[in-house]
Amino acid sequence: MAAKIGTIEGVVVKPLRRIVDNRGWLMEIFRSDWPEFQKFGQTYLTTCKPGIVKAWHYHKLQWDNFVVIKGNALVALYDSREESKTHGIVQEVEVWEKEPRFVKIPPFVYHGFTPIDDGEVWVVNTPTQLYNYDNPDELRREWNDASIGYNWRKKA
Repeated sequence: MAAKIGTIEGVVVKPLRRIVDNRGWLMEIFRSDWPEFQKFGQTYLTTCKPGIVKAWHYHKLQWDNFVVIKGNALVALYDSREESKTHGIVQEVEVWEKEPRFVKIPPFVYHGFTPIDDGEVWVVNTPTQLYNYDNPDELRREWNDASIGYNWRKKA
């Protein structure tokens, strides 16, 4: 089964602005006065090495707020929500280090990422919930799960 590619209901992709001067650059990652802001749970950094796919998982309660801060990444999302108008759709978001984007991911939308090139990718996430070590709010599938039908390898 091949994945249907499109835009998923509730996913927000927002270009971010890098303010560059002769000392380096600054970029606001996530602000509480943005309309995308819901609440703060925690912030963490995750990385992915070239040739690796970190996928698939979703959350039942939390929204994820991804920003790639280093490297060039392909973020893929799959809408598993039965009641959604975009159920069964895969959305691809290419995020380039020099063209940063904020990606807001709703609950029950599987997601993952991989480097587009030979560089490592660093992603900062500010989810709406704290991670519960005893009862994690996530459901995982293998990166190559046939029921999603998405081919990461032809992209990465």
